[in-house]
Amino acid sequence: MTPSHTIAIGGDHAGFTYKAELLDFLKRAGYTVKDFGTHTAESVDYPDFAHPVATAVERVEFDRGILICGSANGVAITANKHQGIRAAICWKEELAALARQHNDANIVCIPARFIEVELAKAIINTFLTTDFEGGRHANRVDKIGC
Repeated sequence: MTPSHTIAIGGDHAGFTYKAELLDFLKRAGYTVKDFGTHTAESVDYPDFAHPVATAVERVEFDRGILICGSANGVAITANKHQGIRAAICWKEELAALARQHNDANIVCIPARFIEVELAKAIINTFLTTDFEGGRHANRVDKIGC
């Protein structure tokens, strides 16, 4: 498996603390990471950070993206408005593996209020190191866009 090397990351105030730990984790693992914010724990609107991450991944400026908010629903819904994005909410490593293997997901969405940061690291590691299987799944993924 070939890991992605450039990562766009962002999140709202609920994901701020996790994002700081994840940035360190990713950099120590050798990834090039751009932090799209937020840069404080003050209340913000998640689309202000999800759209720039999704745009950067959609334009292939980054290999993959990571979005973090309280439930992961808001950032996932926002990111999936972008035609070239397949954002998956993952709260288990198995879901991250399947999102990559079967759906060719390019953004993982982490629910910071529902999982521990160590599990978030494991999910992200799985997401970044798992390849898309292609085959029968490629036909399905090709039908996602409108």
